[in-house]
Amino acid sequence: MQPQGRYFMTQFTIPGLTDKQAARLIELLQKQLSTYNDLHLTLKHIHWNVVGPSFIGVHEMLDPQVKKVRGYADEVAERIAALGGSPQGTPGAIIRDRTWDDYSIGRDCVQSHLAALDLVYTGVIEDLRKAIEETEELDPVTQDLLIGHAGQLEQYQWFVRAHLESAGGQLTHEGTTHEKDAASAARQES
Repeated sequence: MQPQGRYFMTQFTIPGLTDKQAARLIELLQKQLSTYNDLHLTLKHIHWNVVGPSFIGVHEMLDPQVKKVRGYADEVAERIAALGGSPQGTPGAIIRDRTWDDYSIGRDCVQSHLAALDLVYTGVIEDLRKAIEETEELDPVTQDLLIGHAGQLEQYQWFVRAHLESAGGQLTHEGTTHEKDAASAARQES
């Protein structure tokens, strides 16, 4: 295997995969690595900046999410290495791979942060599901890894949404597409 793209490739990959398949998997996984690194930093940012009556519950709810997402980053990086690639876990890689805006809420109430986080989770999960779909034909092992991540992230989003949902099933920030708008809508509802 020769160096391809921006990620150095060793002279080998996983048996049964072609160099081309491995290169595409590495590209997909590198984006996922940057996504997870960004997500765990965003979760920690919210953990530090959330305030209000439900502060402690949300503050403590986020720590296991941070830990799990950091673990996902490690799993993805190790899969990249096993495929013969060089995982890029630097801040520059996050910025280079990012197709989303930086998290935009500072110190704010629980409802505001959770509404914004719901939108973050929506973007992460939508992108992850696209990667799962693409890996179906490429590599079931990588797909299985990503499917496991998706299930847990979907559960975390449910935890977040439970704080934002009315008895009638409406989200406080329904229809918003930007974090600041979601935060503002949720703040007005609380």
